[in-house]
Amino acid sequence: MSGVTQAVFMNQRSFGLIIGQAYEGGYYAGQISTAGNDVADYNLVIAPKSSGQNNSKQWKTTNTTTSGTDSNIDGPANSSTMNNASHPAAEFCEGLSIGGYSDWYMPAKNELEVCYYNLKPTTTGNNTGVGTNTNAVPSRGSNYTTTVPGQTSATDFLGSTGTERFDSSDYWSSTQQSDTNAWRQFFGTGNQDHDGKDFNLRVRAVRRVAV
Repeated sequence: MSGVTQAVFMNQRSFGLIIGQAYEGGYYAGQISTAGNDVADYNLVIAPKSSGQNNSKQWKTTNTTTSGTDSNIDGPANSSTMNNASHPAAEFCEGLSIGGYSDWYMPAKNELEVCYYNLKPTTTGNNTGVGTNTNAVPSRGSNYTTTVPGQTSATDFLGSTGTERFDSSDYWSSTQQSDTNAWRQFFGTGNQDHDGKDFNLRVRAVRRVAV
């Protein structure tokens, strides 16, 4: 187990949790600090792939602005604002009921990045121009290296065989980048970029558990 992964699961009240283990209706993906001060206030839970992922959803049906979706960390607020037919990806996440929980949502940009960092599916080298995330726990003030993060050790999330693995593809975040574009994350190299809101990309729901 890497030192970074060990620090993540031992931090605060996540002691005893291991990245990728079954947890609270899905799988434990790590922690976030909404204040960006390295103090965790939520554990992130990834929805099961079979029910919590859709492979082709538009962020919005038109390339127009959506007020209230600019947060890099407040996925619940971004997502609930878009719980309507004009925003198919968020509407999909908001409508889920899995494992007895109905508070699933579309992750914000920095929440989705934590999922990549801790559950990277492959051994492909990382894009070294991205990766800074002060909302991650531990906080990261610098970009990825070619080899960090490395492929996850969580068996269910391994890129070749894991049934819960993220695909080496782009996933929408709930964070608006401009009037016409929204942020997404590529789970092959970790690249964070933006596309037109009417593009069809993958989306994977998450939920939060207070620590």
